[in-house]
Amino acid sequence: MLGREYGVVILNGTLTGQKINEILDKTISAIECGKQEIFEIAENTRSECEQLNNQLDEIINETKELIKAVDELEIKERKSRNKLAEVSGNFEKYTEEDIRSAYEVANNFRIQLMIKRKEEKDIILKRNELERRLKTNLDTLSRAEKLVSQVGVALEYLSSDLDKVVETVDDLSKKQLLGIKIIKAQEEERQRVARDIHDGPAQSLANVILKTEICEKMLSIDKDKAITELKELKDIVRGSLKDVRKIIYDLRPMSLDDLGLIPTIQRYGQIFFEETGIEVKVNLLEMESELNSYVQLAVFRIIQEALNNVRKHSCATRVLILIEVNEERLNLIIKDNGKGFEVDSLTSSNDDLNSGYGLLGIRERAILLDGMLEIKSSPGEGTKLILILPTNRKDDFNG
Repeated sequence: MLGREYGVVILNGTLTGQKINEILDKTISAIECGKQEIFEIAENTRSECEQLNNQLDEIINETKELIKAVDELEIKERKSRNKLAEVSGNFEKYTEEDIRSAYEVANNFRIQLMIKRKEEKDIILKRNELERRLKTNLDTLSRAEKLVSQVGVALEYLSSDLDKVVETVDDLSKKQLLGIKIIKAQEEERQRVARDIHDGPAQSLANVILKTEICEKMLSIDKDKAITELKELKDIVRGSLKDVRKIIYDLRPMSLDDLGLIPTIQRYGQIFFEETGIEVKVNLLEMESELNSYVQLAVFRIIQEALNNVRKHSCATRVLILIEVNEERLNLIIKDNGKGFEVDSLTSSNDDLNSGYGLLGIRERAILLDGMLEIKSSPGEGTKLILILPTNRKDDFNG
């Protein structure tokens, strides 16, 4: 059945390479279509979530108004009933017309109160339904985004030249697993960048368009107001530019090419200090040879991730970064004065190591570059991360 459907030729019990490639091409094409459909579902769901949020905000405001109106009517209705009781019980003081009038007033307030309570009940049910739909859509959106990322990983892996992934049979399994993790990291990074752009510059640019339209209308009506709007517009553009520069810096710091590794780390340490109040000191012990660009980037990313761990977990006030480079290897030490932890208990399980302190990215970069990673820590004594990378590797990266 499989051979007839795909036109596969089987020779001596095995598929020919050409037919395998044809099957892979069709599989990749089907996955690409599926990924696009999932992406459209995610975007439609995101749009619906925004609409539901807006509707929910309006319903909440209407609910507050109705509750307020019901409270006011309850007071008026209670007073009218008290008045009716007073008039009905005092025939000497009040006439039959007074009693009839008091009854009509009390009855009107009772009817209004019944109507408002019905409206309040209906709008609360509507609000609950909107909240339920919003929660369902948010769950769907989360699953769709995760599925897009997973499909992207599979698609990228299938689209790559698998013949070049492995060099020997012995390390096939190891390199395939590492390749999948790298591709997964790339997909997650792309998703993060897309979200940063959507939540930052994209929203700001939409705001710029709105502000521009307001300024166009205000120029002929109120110039002072137009000037105020233009100042706000300028602030929005500045903020958007700052967001774009941050996204670009996170993708790849240009200063690595312009200034080199050490100045880039020092600049990042200064930015880290301004954001967190944690002092970062960078010491270059020795620099006997230049590093390849990919090694520089890997070292920078390792330091970036290590400082991120310090920010999240350590409660430290100071971080010391020591770097030594000679003709054979790069030695990197990152030490903080934080609360530390029990290394034995943390590393007793790979899952704890990977998820507890976000060390998976550092470890995988070290493995990719044939390096060694050691972690030293104990409660109250801070944490020391020691990384050793060879600088004289002869592989595909060196060209």
